[in-house]
Amino acid sequence: MRFAHGPDSLKLGDFVVRRLGYGAMRLPGKGVWGEPDDPATAHAVLRRAIEHGINFIDTAWYYGPYVANRLIVEALYPYPSDLVIATKLGARRPPDRSWVPALAPDELRAGIEDDLRTLKLEQLPVVHLRWFEQPDVTFAEALDVLVDIQAEGKLRHIALSNVTRAQLDAALARTPIACVQNMFNVAPHPASQSAAGGESPDDVLAACEQHGIPFLPFFPLAMGSLATGSGALEASAKRHNCSPAQLAIAWLLARSPVMLPIPGTSKIAHLDENVGALRVALDPSVVTELAPNR
Repeated sequence: MRFAHGPDSLKLGDFVVRRLGYGAMRLPGKGVWGEPDDPATAHAVLRRAIEHGINFIDTAWYYGPYVANRLIVEALYPYPSDLVIATKLGARRPPDRSWVPALAPDELRAGIEDDLRTLKLEQLPVVHLRWFEQPDVTFAEALDVLVDIQAEGKLRHIALSNVTRAQLDAALARTPIACVQNMFNVAPHPASQSAAGGESPDDVLAACEQHGIPFLPFFPLAMGSLATGSGALEASAKRHNCSPAQLAIAWLLARSPVMLPIPGTSKIAHLDENVGALRVALDPSVVTELAPNR
């Protein structure tokens, strides 16, 4: 990988990862449910990501459910020695295919076991606590469960997802946090607004910069809407001789040195396009020009 902006890698816990990862959410079928239409293509996408030098894959047992993890194993196991697989706990998928919280201690522990089993790992490298508001469980209680599981040796690094600045500060007072995964992209407000507490996503990014914590922007292409482009994004992409999707990813990389985008796709052509964003150089004036009004 050759990066036009900043360092080409980041320290994430005691791992070194390149500054473009891959999100496995798009590997299962429509609606992140069931089998993909073409499993062979899903396998090929994962192998192509490794060929590009990507060594960070984000997944969760509830993608499918279980489908994304199984595809990762089928395509990549035994894993490359430098591959870091990050998972998420805190959600589940009932039969109606909705997304509901799963933050009770027994649910978090069951999720750990599901990820360990389906990924064929003895220890999970990185586990995000994906926060949903749930009256029966406090953030501190859920975090304490992960701290206990970490002490048992089943996970290496604790991470957070969909959290506020106050929650990140509280977590850092309790335990080291390896990375934070919140919604963040160049889309106009409110598409890029954090789902966590209604505050600006820039607040959490600033805290990550302060503490040197990698920030993983989920939905970096706003669920694909930025790939087509419009307005200032489309015009700037034409000036930079790149696609709107490439410009959206390049903007993230230029926005902060702790940024680690994890765009997901089920198509090799889109993966290759995303990696091409690393060669798009933006000067600070363009970063400011495209910044959404939050």
